[in-house]
Amino acid sequence: MKFSTSVHGKWILLGEHTVLRGGSALAFPVFGKRLQLSEIEGDGHVVSGPHGEEYRVLLPGVWSRALTLLNLSAHEESELQRVRFHLDADLPIGAGLGASAALAVAVGRYFVARGSLQESVLFGFCREIENLFHGESSGVDVAVALRGEGLEFQRGMDLSSVPSFVPSWEPYWYISFSGARGITSDCVSKVKALLARDPQLGASLDAEMKLAVDEARAALLQPGNLTGLAAAIERGARVFEAWGLSGGELGEHLTRLREAGALAVKPTGSGGGGFALSLWEREPPPSLMSREGGVGLIRVFRQRS
Repeated sequence: MKFSTSVHGKWILLGEHTVLRGGSALAFPVFGKRLQLSEIEGDGHVVSGPHGEEYRVLLPGVWSRALTLLNLSAHEESELQRVRFHLDADLPIGAGLGASAALAVAVGRYFVARGSLQESVLFGFCREIENLFHGESSGVDVAVALRGEGLEFQRGMDLSSVPSFVPSWEPYWYISFSGARGITSDCVSKVKALLARDPQLGASLDAEMKLAVDEARAALLQPGNLTGLAAAIERGARVFEAWGLSGGELGEHLTRLREAGALAVKPTGSGGGGFALSLWEREPPPSLMSREGGVGLIRVFRQRS
């Protein structure tokens, strides 16, 4: 085995969509979900993990996109077409946890390791790969995947200039799968269509999301400010509702979380499906933590053990 890398998923507290238009996003790694990519010998790629077959479909497209971006000689490209990987991941695709960014980062790191790409341009390279999935990537997912820490991300910044964000206290917050997948590019298009149709409303919703980010930042730097954090999350949730991105199965899931006692809930990621964020006053009952018996809450704030 030659090359091997592991990349964690991400979740966004607040700032989704507005980050494409100059707003900040507060985003953190999900250390319990990761993608492992290792170079192997053989005639074909090997995939494993609960989402392996989906990654089997995605990997060739990401690889092809990367080779196009590298603009290699015919000899180099022919050589790289023979490279084979073992990909193992428990990071779900289309769920808002940064699976496409994790795959882009893993492939990008391979080219850095073999000397085909400079580390200094890795962030931009991976973001261009991710555009294959999102149409227009802000870069927040890639940034968290590369840095592996909480960030206060703003589009257009060099990765080394993006400030780390370390809350002063640890809330009881969790993510859980809604049962439906979301398509990021469709959600981005839906928000853009609203902006074009009603610029005043679109601008006011962006302002509300930016305010939610500011409120959450302040609350997380004041130990124990649960009320402030809950209010910020709820403000962000109302923006998602106005964008039309929290209905269907996702909306039903958010309702179940509220009924179970969550203080605040919202989609995390692009919306339209995928995972939801929930904030609790104390650790939820064990029945909610069970994937079989409850909603499958996953603790996301704990640092790497």
